Amino acid sequence: MKMLLSPFQKNGLHLRNHMVMSPMTRSRAKDYLPNALMAEYYAQRATAGLIITEGTAPSAEGLGYYKTPGIYSPEQVEGWKQVTRAVHEKGGSIFVQLMHTGQINTIRNLPAGAKRIHVTGIHQGNTITPLSTTGIKQLIDEFAKASENAMEAGFNGVELHGAHGYLLEQFLNPLINTRKDAYGGNFVNRSRFVLETAAATIDAIGKERTGIRLSPFATINDMPVYDKEEVHNTYVHLAKELDKLGLIYLHISLNAIIPPATLTAIREAFSGILILANGQTAESAETLLQSKAADLVAFGKSFLANPDLVERFNQNTSLNAPNFKTMYGGGAEGYTDYPFIGELEN
Repeated sequence: MKMLLSPFQKNGLHLRNHMVMSPMTRSRAKDYLPNALMAEYYAQRATAGLIITEGTAPSAEGLGYYKTPGIYSPEQVEGWKQVTRAVHEKGGSIFVQLMHTGQINTIRNLPAGAKRIHVTGIHQGNTITPLSTTGIKQLIDEFAKASENAMEAGFNGVELHGAHGYLLEQFLNPLINTRKDAYGGNFVNRSRFVLETAAATIDAIGKERTGIRLSPFATINDMPVYDKEEVHNTYVHLAKELDKLGLIYLHISLNAIIPPATLTAIREAFSGILILANGQTAESAETLLQSKAADLVAFGKSFLANPDLVERFNQNTSLNAPNFKTMYGGGAEGYTDYPFIGELEN
C-alpha cells in the first residue's frame, strides 16, 4: 500500500495519507446539535488523511433525517467546535458536508415552522408556493452562510452534497426539475443551481476550501433514471465548469452502471483533486491511485467499524464488521465502541 498510506500533497491540500473517510449519516445529534460523543467518534478516526462529516444542514429546511446536525445556528457552530478541536488535536483534517435534503425530507423530521423545499416549490401545510428565482438565491445564500459558519467552527473546508438524490442533484435531474426558467430545461440550465452554489461558497471561504460530491447514474433516494447520454453530458459539463471555478476536489460516488467513458471524461475535464468512493478495499484503492484514476480514495463502512483503519491496512490485519443494527441513532454502542487493534473484542 505504498501510495495509499503515503502523504498526499496537491493544490495546497496536505494530508498524512491518501485515505478519506466518507460522509456517513449516524443520527447522534440530539436536537440537531453536534455533541461530545460525536467529537469522540471523529477524533477516533483522525488518522484518515481527510475526514468528511455526515451530511449537515445549511438551514432548518435542509434537515431531513432523525437527529442529523445543522450548521446554521450559533449553538450548532459551538457544538462543531468541539468536533474540529478534537480532530485537530489528533493531527487530522476535517471538512463538513453541507447537505440540503430538499424534497426527500418530511415535516415530522423538520423543526417547527420549517418548510419543505422542492425544486419547483415550497410546501407549507397544504399550500405549495412556486420556488421563485429569489427563493433560489436565498438557498444559495444559505449554503454560503453555512460555509462561513464552518470556518468559524474550525473546519478545514466544506463539501457540497450534490449526490444521492438531495437538493443539488434534484436540480440536475430533468424528471424532477421541470422548471421553465433559467434553472430548468437543458443540462446547462439544470446545472446552474449547483454551479452558482459552488461559486457562492468559493466567494465566501475560498476555492481551496471548497469541494463537491456527485453521483452520476445513481438512483439512490428514488432518483428517476433518465437518458444515458444526457446524464453523461450533464456531469462532464459540471466537471468542466467546476474546474473553471477551481474547486479543490471532486468526490465521485461510484456505482456499477457508470460507463468507463463517463469517468474518463470527468477525469479529463477536472484538473483538481479527484476522490473516488464506494466499495473500495485497500487493494482496489491502491490500484486506483497507481493508475492515476484517482488522487484520493474514500472509505465508508470500513472507517465506521474500524477507527484505526489506517493502521489495520498498514499491518494487513483483519477488519471489524459493521453492526447495521446500530447504524442510525442510539448512543456509543456501534458508534465509538468498535475495538482498536489489540483490544479484546466482545
